Amino acid sequence: MISAQGKKSTTLSEQLSIKLAELVPGGVNSPFRSFEEVGGHTIFLRSAKGSKVFDVDGNSYLDYLGAWGPAILGHCHPAVIEACQKALACGPVFGAPCELELEFAQLLTQAIPSLEQVRFVNSGAEAVMTSIRLARGATGRDKIILFEGCYHGHSDPTLASRKHSVSSGIPHSYAQNGLLVAFNNLEALEKCLQEHRNEIACAIIEPVPGSMGVIAPEPGYLQGVRKLCTTYGVVLIFDEVLSGFRVAFGGAQGIYGVRPDLTCYGKAIAGGMPVGVYGGSKELMSHLMPTGKVYQAGTFSGNPVTMAGGIATIKELMKPVVFASLEVLSSRFFEGIQSQIDRLGVPVRLQRAGSLFAIVFAPRPVKNYSDSLLIDKHAYAKFFHSLLQNGIYMVPSAIDAACISAAHTKEEIDYTIEKIELALRSSFH
Repeated sequence: MISAQGKKSTTLSEQLSIKLAELVPGGVNSPFRSFEEVGGHTIFLRSAKGSKVFDVDGNSYLDYLGAWGPAILGHCHPAVIEACQKALACGPVFGAPCELELEFAQLLTQAIPSLEQVRFVNSGAEAVMTSIRLARGATGRDKIILFEGCYHGHSDPTLASRKHSVSSGIPHSYAQNGLLVAFNNLEALEKCLQEHRNEIACAIIEPVPGSMGVIAPEPGYLQGVRKLCTTYGVVLIFDEVLSGFRVAFGGAQGIYGVRPDLTCYGKAIAGGMPVGVYGGSKELMSHLMPTGKVYQAGTFSGNPVTMAGGIATIKELMKPVVFASLEVLSSRFFEGIQSQIDRLGVPVRLQRAGSLFAIVFAPRPVKNYSDSLLIDKHAYAKFFHSLLQNGIYMVPSAIDAACISAAHTKEEIDYTIEKIELALRSSFH
């Protein structure tokens, strides 16, 4: 038996949602946390352990949000907690180098061949922002290529070039320097490169996009992107903030055999501590101050507590049993859900890459941004709340990636499959 339970009441969560909204816009410190898309009030969590999260009303939930990616080992992994507590006791931040930075950098550069040097920052968005600046500084060019539907954080350069603007307050000049092309379409990329020859600094891409369903690249696509960027002298940046160590150890670049010029990581590499890292060749990274002219700084970058969490996390992920277990759990989960979808004959697609997945309410597989516009958000909202009532916390968004952790058990997976069948039935009635 598992200890997940059906939702009793969320009275306190509702009260806290109202109170927080008086002090914090929308009652959330990140719009992703809002239940605006699925309806209802947000759930306030008090604690988390392993595969479960616990709310302020005493309910427990099997967690497939995974803190939007970081909880790959599960919440509060003992080795990570112990390492962070030990580092905290020595001081949370020095504003000067510490030995833990060296150890973490060594682990990452050994694990990921494309990383000859790295820089630590405090979030994936910060890593992306600086990688783009680095590419511009190294090439002397201003324009960047982005791919429709890929998400790279909330910095101006990446938000400005979204097909449908998601934010006001961004100068028009940013949009002029951003070029948007369709994902999984090499012809569109080549046309853009030809039209803006010698103007483009970089192309930044999620090798496995997670914000329009979990989309695997078409065979040969990433290899083609690599070849075109090399031909036109464009820096290729892989945003593996979500896919890194989620799709596989090291990320998508190892699976697809593509070596980017720069890579951004975050989320899963530090066991829940706030972190971002970007890196690439020594030649490119030498453009950063103090050796070069590209500026990037941060008081908390490389702080001891985060470095300790990262070291402990990577060491755990290096154990073959972790990814072997993740694959067994993921396969069991996806095969069970797919059999239900087939039996019920509902217009739902299961899209997966490693332990990342999306249960997509769409009439056909989602392969690009245009396909994602067909996703039925209303049906997903019903699905989400049915699962929540049965003690399962899924992503409160019809298009974003959910994830399985190494802390989930086979019994928990089977329970989830059972409740997903009920949720699928309720979504279409």
